[in-house]
Amino acid sequence: MNLIAVFVLLGTGLTVKGAIHSLTYIYTALSENPVGLPGIHEFTAMGQLDSRIIDYFDSDHQKKVPKQDWMKDRLPEDYWEKGTQSRQSKQQWFKVNIDILKKRMRQNDSDVHILQWMHGCEGDTQSDGTLKFHRGIDRYSYDGNDFLSFDDANSVWVAPIDAALQTKRKWDDVQVLKEYTKGYLENECIDWLGKFMTYEKQQAESASPPKVFVYTKKAKVEKNVILMCLATGFYPKDIILQIKRDDRILTREDGVTTSGTRPNGDDTFQRRDHVEILKSDMSTYTCEVIHAATGVHVEAVWDHSLPDGSNGALIGGGIGLLLLVIGIAVLLVVLWKKFGSGGSDSDSGISDDSIKTTNPEAASLLEGNAEEV
Repeated sequence: MNLIAVFVLLGTGLTVKGAIHSLTYIYTALSENPVGLPGIHEFTAMGQLDSRIIDYFDSDHQKKVPKQDWMKDRLPEDYWEKGTQSRQSKQQWFKVNIDILKKRMRQNDSDVHILQWMHGCEGDTQSDGTLKFHRGIDRYSYDGNDFLSFDDANSVWVAPIDAALQTKRKWDDVQVLKEYTKGYLENECIDWLGKFMTYEKQQAESASPPKVFVYTKKAKVEKNVILMCLATGFYPKDIILQIKRDDRILTREDGVTTSGTRPNGDDTFQRRDHVEILKSDMSTYTCEVIHAATGVHVEAVWDHSLPDGSNGALIGGGIGLLLLVIGIAVLLVVLWKKFGSGGSDSDSGISDDSIKTTNPEAASLLEGNAEEV
């Protein structure tokens, strides 16, 4: 079978149109790992908010982890512990049921077989900012083909192929299972969707804009100079930084080197790019920085000051002093957090009693009784 075609299913998130938002969870299990390559696991699970991955688990690491800063900052350790236990339980469920389906369909072990489950909800944003249930999704696929799905409006399971009829009849007979699934899709999932959207929005509102500096450093070749472009103090970390020569964006082929985005130590980030040029080059060099989270679009122009000139010395000294001040400030903040606050990091912005005991993806027919197919 074509593994690539099957894995495409992982990207089939719910489309966001207008004021409709989605929260979905996708689980993928292989009967075995056929390649043993990094990134290919016998079991993976991920949560998505509007098609952006917010948490992740795989069979090799055996731990549910946040993939967004606001998930890590706003949800307590207990949430991740319960989520890890839930996904480890699901991993075993998938393993058992792949074997059941292989026997039911008279398949041997020579091929790799894949069982997937996607479930979640869409919410329609109202004028007062609340979310109204739009639709739910709860469906299974086997070897890339639709296997079973839940009709939320009529509270019945739908079997598109004969091999799924046995499962449909079995699950339709369990009334509490259907009520549980419907309740999760229409209520609990929407609650978590609204909660996650609020956390994401609060992070965006607390974003810090970048400070941008253009300066030069001495190069090993006397006739050259290294042009530096520094953006620092920004949050979140996604940023565009590029050096331009007469409005043409310079690339690695032109000799541009980047540090990449790095943490400052105070919950902000920095990035530093540089390129070596001739001192005599009188072209217009610009450092362009775009930080979408704060709406900042800066184009800082190099004034042709050199590190061995008076202006260059002032600029270089100013940058050095700035970085020294930032370093001292960061050190003071770290010391205060460690000693001045009593070493407590318990204020996560959300109390434990506001977190539901059920994980957002836990309320399903796969939880608790581990119904077999």
